[in-house]
Amino acid sequence: MLGEKVLHFQGKGTDLSALRSHVESYFEADGFTVQSSPPSDHGVVIQAKKGGFLAKVIDADRALSVMVSGTPGDFVVRVGIGKWLEHLAVAAVETLLISDLFLVVDVAETAWDAEIEHKFVKDLESFVG
Repeated sequence: MLGEKVLHFQGKGTDLSALRSHVESYFEADGFTVQSSPPSDHGVVIQAKKGGFLAKVIDADRALSVMVSGTPGDFVVRVGIGKWLEHLAVAAVETLLISDLFLVVDVAETAWDAEIEHKFVKDLESFVG
């Protein structure tokens, strides 16, 4: 079983709006459908889902979920598989914190999650510096 991966960045001075745009562009360039919540004091949630292989491996209502919260000098990025939320564009992050944003996944999903997560995390760390 897998859960979420948590990355904590301190002292980087990263523009979190630019980070959000980078995450969205990263997944869109790889053929994912991407949606984001409106930014709030609690952060932003970005979801990416892909058909084909992903649809065969995990349920169609699941997506890679990324939550970014904090300040430019001290922020956390959480990455994991979660429920694709139909109205994420209008959802407040604070309500997402009590939803199925991150799910525990089984072994069949592990290979896909590990591959995508590894590539994404390397890209994210490179972007943040």
